[in-house]
Amino acid sequence: MSLYDEASLVMIPSGYKEDKLYSIKPTSGDGDFTFSRGTDTATRVNASGLIEKERGNLVLQSNSFSTSPFLTSNVSVTSGQAGYDGTNDAWELSTTGVNGFENLYQNISFTGVHTISVYAKAGSKAYLTIRSLTSDFRVEFKLDDGTHRTIFGSPINTFMDDAGNGWYRCGFTANFSSASALVFYPQQIGIVDAGNIYIQDAQLEKGLVATDYIETTTSAVYEGITDNLPRLDYSGGASCPSLLLEPQRTNIHTNSEYVDAYVKSRSTITTNAAISPEGVQNASKVVPLSTSNGWAGVNAPNYSFTSGQTYTLSVFAKAGEYDYCQVGGSTPAFSGSFATINLTNGVVEHQSGITASTEDYGSGWYRISFTHTAIATASSPIGFFAVYSTAVSSRLATQVGDDVSGVYMYGWQAEQGSYPTSYIPTYGTSATRAAEENVNVQNLNTNGVTTANSAYSLFFDLSAEPVLDVADGNSLILNSYNAQNLSSSYITLTKYYQDADGKIRFISNIDSSTIGYVTSTNKKFAMVVNGTTIKVFTDGGLELTYTATNNHNGIGSLKISNGSSNRTSSNYSQVLLFDSVLTDAEAIALTTL
Repeated sequence: MSLYDEASLVMIPSGYKEDKLYSIKPTSGDGDFTFSRGTDTATRVNASGLIEKERGNLVLQSNSFSTSPFLTSNVSVTSGQAGYDGTNDAWELSTTGVNGFENLYQNISFTGVHTISVYAKAGSKAYLTIRSLTSDFRVEFKLDDGTHRTIFGSPINTFMDDAGNGWYRCGFTANFSSASALVFYPQQIGIVDAGNIYIQDAQLEKGLVATDYIETTTSAVYEGITDNLPRLDYSGGASCPSLLLEPQRTNIHTNSEYVDAYVKSRSTITTNAAISPEGVQNASKVVPLSTSNGWAGVNAPNYSFTSGQTYTLSVFAKAGEYDYCQVGGSTPAFSGSFATINLTNGVVEHQSGITASTEDYGSGWYRISFTHTAIATASSPIGFFAVYSTAVSSRLATQVGDDVSGVYMYGWQAEQGSYPTSYIPTYGTSATRAAEENVNVQNLNTNGVTTANSAYSLFFDLSAEPVLDVADGNSLILNSYNAQNLSSSYITLTKYYQDADGKIRFISNIDSSTIGYVTSTNKKFAMVVNGTTIKVFTDGGLELTYTATNNHNGIGSLKISNGSSNRTSSNYSQVLLFDSVLTDAEAIALTTL
């Protein structure tokens, strides 16, 4: 019989749903972990190696155009029409021709970078106009030949994608300062002409591209990494996922993807120029101008930094015709910091004032990150991104371009903290990803997972080094509670950052004392509790033995997140609980890589 067969609780991240992370054992569900996380800004790397984030459709009754909150002005809508997808779910949008402003509309408020789309086909009329109010963007689409007609208001992007059989997915992306309604006209605005077109599946979503259609009824619908959904992460090309838990962080970059909104220095920006680490075409291309007489790239907006506080900046970059980029901070908060990166191999070739690192995201993309401490309380640019054809060893060196060659970038992030966390997308304002909270399983005794007051063993595997968000306190990695009341006695494992070598500390609340410290270079731990004897194993060996004053038998609950600001950022690959005492040999085998 294997040790997995003997375990009372086995959590290997695989099955999950909103508010729940399933354990493989017990099969009754009594060992499943609860889970919560607010906000819609969390991301993960999915099994395909792509960044996955929340996406949603904000249009209500998205394919029920006769139902409130859709309203009509001198038009009629008729269901049951042949659609682009082989169904009869399309609608006829008709007008008798009153004043040239006949329309179907929905009052909906939104700001920032959004994409509007709807499927449309010519009927007796050839034009569809999509318009937003109060931010007045509008585009006329010529449906009989698949061409754009007229564009008003300078949207970021317009598109008319062939869906087959005369159908097109029509839409545009814009940075909306304020929008109050979406309006669909079966005509060119102002042209009085009776007739009809066909429409189906309207969508409004955050971001620079139209993603797969999401059906809605009475409320907006979201997919992907939504609120309270555990993040099973495949970073680094992992074949098996780990549970990603992170502290709260804020991306102070207001437009993490729409970098054309930022100040350009002797460069042009092409939005949606390449496939990003998301797997969609929303990466930008930065191209130095041929007239450049200085550095060429992008300078992020100012932000009020605080002296003595540590900040981490990151950006995804990929070589284009040019192979190098430079990133860094600006005065007066950050002085002289820069790093030059070779994007053909991710090597940091030159740096000063910062220590930069790169992470390979595949398909030529690297996430570049660096951490530095503000030297002044001041308003400074959040960071800069410069483009070069060769490796430069000086900060913001001159680059004369050819108006064509450049480098691709995506996903700017700046956060207060000493290390980069997972990507937090922004679409016009800064965004905060909440900490994962209440990741725990309770009532192990009363639900029969463990025997009350019995000796037990606990094993867990961290696939990433636990790091602390603040440098002067404790950060929870895992708590094993002696009773079902979570405020009662426990043995806890914490990252004790006050130690220069980053030791891991075990604490007994029953004895009100520290059990000991572990200097593990590995991330696999086993703790065996047998009455007053507690053993900790790691790196395939016995690390410490503690003789307690009080009996420590019995485990009622496990908790691996406290939701506070000074908790760890870790990936959990396994948690095993045994309602028995593992032998030294068994514990050594579990903790050996």
